[in-house]
Amino acid sequence: MSTDAAKQETTLDVGAQRVAAVYARALLAAAQKAGQVTQVLAELDSFVADVLDRFPRFEAVLSSAIIAHEDKEQLLDHTLGKQASPLLLNFLKVLSRHERLGVLRYVHKAMHELVTELRGLVRVRVSTASPLDEALAEQITAAVKGFTGGEPLLERRIDPDLIGGLVLQVGDTVYDGSVSAQLARLRTRMIDRSVYEIQSRRDRFGTGSGD
Repeated sequence: MSTDAAKQETTLDVGAQRVAAVYARALLAAAQKAGQVTQVLAELDSFVADVLDRFPRFEAVLSSAIIAHEDKEQLLDHTLGKQASPLLLNFLKVLSRHERLGVLRYVHKAMHELVTELRGLVRVRVSTASPLDEALAEQITAAVKGFTGGEPLLERRIDPDLIGGLVLQVGDTVYDGSVSAQLARLRTRMIDRSVYEIQSRRDRFGTGSGD
């Protein structure tokens, strides 16, 4: 992929995320008003995991710009009419009417983030080279709770490339204590020092007096 194409794709992703965030807030507001936040979120999870993930052609049809909204509505009624709540079904039809079903996965992600914030939870991703033991998990949970005031929601991830240590991400902030990161920083410092020494020698040579 060319640099220009990559930039364009990134711009499209950012735009889709912003649009999705607007719809996610609208869905959350409607779910709160109806007292169905947990139910709607569970239904949305199920729709993504049991329908979109398992049937990519179905997702492609919903996202297609050449298929009429009326046809998509009928498809949604046929597929979800007896399983989904009227609130979620109507929301999906609104997305269809505005040709926004293509950002549904972004809506799903944004909805989880909003509900997490609503419940006073703090999403914490812990990346380690090997499985995280329970004692350390409890220490991390207690530490994060102490400096954020929220209830940590721990997400564990194994990354063999870390070599050792761990990388902790709290919200948008990353605390990197991995060996690989330390080695990378050491390498950067060594390169910087070498460049500095070479430059210093050049400067001394350039200013020295000669016969």
